[in-house]
Amino acid sequence: MSVEKLEKKAEASAGNGKSTAKGPKGLEGVVALESAISSIIGTQLTYRGITIDELAQNASYEEVVYLLWFGKLPNRAELDDLTAKLRKSAKLPPQVLELIKSAPKEVHPMDIIRTAVSLLSFYDPDTTDMSREANIRKAIRLTAQIATIVGAIGRVREGQEPLEPREDLSVAANFVYMLSGKEPDEVSVKAIDTALVLHADHELNASTFSARGTVSTLTDMHSGVVSAIGTLKGPLHGGANEAVMRMLLKIGSMDKIDEFIDQALQNKEKIMGFGHRVYKEGDPRAKFLKNMSLELGKLKGETRWYEMSVKIDQMMVEEKKLLPNVDFYSASTYYSLGIPIELFTPVFTVSRMSGWLAHILEQLGDNRLIRPRAEYVGPVDQHYIPIDQRS
Repeated sequence: MSVEKLEKKAEASAGNGKSTAKGPKGLEGVVALESAISSIIGTQLTYRGITIDELAQNASYEEVVYLLWFGKLPNRAELDDLTAKLRKSAKLPPQVLELIKSAPKEVHPMDIIRTAVSLLSFYDPDTTDMSREANIRKAIRLTAQIATIVGAIGRVREGQEPLEPREDLSVAANFVYMLSGKEPDEVSVKAIDTALVLHADHELNASTFSARGTVSTLTDMHSGVVSAIGTLKGPLHGGANEAVMRMLLKIGSMDKIDEFIDQALQNKEKIMGFGHRVYKEGDPRAKFLKNMSLELGKLKGETRWYEMSVKIDQMMVEEKKLLPNVDFYSASTYYSLGIPIELFTPVFTVSRMSGWLAHILEQLGDNRLIRPRAEYVGPVDQHYIPIDQRS
C-alpha cells in the first residue's frame, strides 16, 4: 500500500471516529516512507542500487559509508578525505572512557554503549547545530567513535586498559587492534571489514525506524542514535547472534544436535538465526558469513562451530523450510575471531551506525513528523463511576 493511500485511510478514520481496517501486526508489509538508501527486492539487498554481493566482494567499509551518506561511490580524493576525518575523529572524551571503566560488570555492553553515545553529545561541539554540514561532522565522529567505545568496553571487561585508536589504520583494522591489543592480521581485518559492509544498512528495519521516528521530532542526532541502539539490543533484532552462539555452546558437539533441535521444535521453541520477515528465499548476506566462518575455523584449527552450524542449517531447512539469516553464521564467525559473545551485538552496532546516520540525514533533509495511527480495540461506551460505587 502506498504512503498516499495509508494517509488517506488514516484521515478517513480520524474523520468519522471509526476504524476502517485492522492494521497488520508488527506493521508487516506496510510502506511507511520513501528512501533512496537501500532496498530489499526479492532476495536482493542493495545499497544505493549496488548489490550487497558486489560491495561485500569489492568495497571497503569506508567506501560504503560514503556511498550511504552521499549517494555515490567516492573517487580517490573523496575517499581519502573521509578516511582521514574518520581516523582523526576516533578518540573519546576522557569522561566517556571513565563511564566505560566505572560501569558495573554485570551490565550488558549494549547498555553501556547506549549511555556512552548519549554522553558523547555533551562534548560534541555541533550537538545543537542541525545544519547539513554540522550533521555530517557529527556523523563522522559517531561512526569513528563507536568502534572505540566497543573496543574500550571489551578491554575493560578483560581487566585491561583501553587502547587509543591509531591514525594509520582503517576502521576495521583499528577495531581489531583496540579489541585484541595486537597488530591486526590481514584475515581478521578482512573478516571484520566484510562484516561491517554486510551489516551497514538494511532498509527500514526496527532500529532504523526508531532512529527516523526520533529525529522526525527535530531532536538532536545523538538522541536518534540512542533510540536505535536501544532497539538493536533486543534478541529479535541485533541480539540474535548472541543467542545463536549460546545455543551452539549449549549443544557442544555434533552428536548432540539432532536431539537438541528435535526437542526444541517439539516444544515449539524458537531457533534463533532462522527466518526473516522480508527474505522468504534466504538472506543474501548469510553466504558471505558462512564462508568466513569456514575460513576462520580452518585458520584457527577449530571448525566445530562451523560444522555444527551447517548441520543445524540443514535440519531447519528440512524440518521447517526456514533458511538462515545474517545472524546465524555471524555467531561462529565472531567467535572464531575471539570476540566475546556479549560483544556480538556491539559489533553489529559499529557497522549499523553508518546506516542509521544515513537515514537520519535523509529524514532531516525532507522531514515530516512520523506519527502513525493505532487501531483501537478496547471497550467503548464506558462511563465514569464514582469510587464508592466501583466493585
